Amino acid sequence: MTASCHGHGPSHSTAGADVAECPVMPGSFIAKQDAEAAGLVRDYEGTRYYLCCAGCGPKFDADPARYAAAH
Repeated sequence: MTASCHGHGPSHSTAGADVAECPVMPGSFIAKQDAEAAGLVRDYEGTRYYLCCAGCGPKFDADPARYAAAH
């Protein structure tokens, strides 16, 4: 995946998987298992957030409260 994920969907099917919506890019979904394997997760105030791509990590890290509140 690229560092910028704006406007893309998952690169594979998430049908039948336990999926989560990215808090940084609403409307982008990722299988939780894939996010875990790729290190695209963040824990904030006792909740785990799943990110759709590597580009969302720095954005979440810069202002986790903003994205946690929106989710």
